[in-house]
Amino acid sequence: MDSLDLAAHALLRLPPSCGPVRLVAVDGHAGSGKSTLAARLSAALGGAPVLHLDDLATHEELFAWTGRLREQVLEPLARGRTASYRPYDWRLRRFGAPRSLPPAPVVLVEGVGAGRREVRPFLARLLWMERGAEESWARGRHRDGPEQAAFWDGWTVAETRHFGDDPSRPFADALVRECRTGYKWLPGPGAGTSTDHALTHRDGSMSGE
Repeated sequence: MDSLDLAAHALLRLPPSCGPVRLVAVDGHAGSGKSTLAARLSAALGGAPVLHLDDLATHEELFAWTGRLREQVLEPLARGRTASYRPYDWRLRRFGAPRSLPPAPVVLVEGVGAGRREVRPFLARLLWMERGAEESWARGRHRDGPEQAAFWDGWTVAETRHFGDDPSRPFADALVRECRTGYKWLPGPGAGTSTDHALTHRDGSMSGE
């Protein structure tokens, strides 16, 4: 059993945190590999729903999406209901057709700021992609190409400001490092506040390269 399968089993053992849902955040710098980790973890969970915070942000509100997240997603899930949100189209610059998010046993929320202070009370676990800002941003710029250079110039300033005001990493339950053949899971700075360390290597279950 690889580390993602072990992580999936550990997440399913957690008590629900948002109504019947175990809400798990995957946070980190833009370009750090959050989307890939969330997709692989979703598959290990048998197709757990994934909410991408890029669908709630806009060009004008890179980080001012908390109200939409709470009203459209967190409050319905907390009541055990299917959430409905309108994903933002970054090309057309407008919100699209509604998309459903069911109250599955585990729901993943991935994106920069997924572990912000307003969201943490709803989380069962906060995972942080352990890759530095400059390396992450270089990966993101390479992925998006030169036509997005101006956007990235503005993004890095906004992201630096966001994490300066509202850091997520100090509260992470686990730090996830991408390796050549998988992921290595380490205790996060916030793990000391929890009695359940199933998502770290402390019990010997989650370390792997």
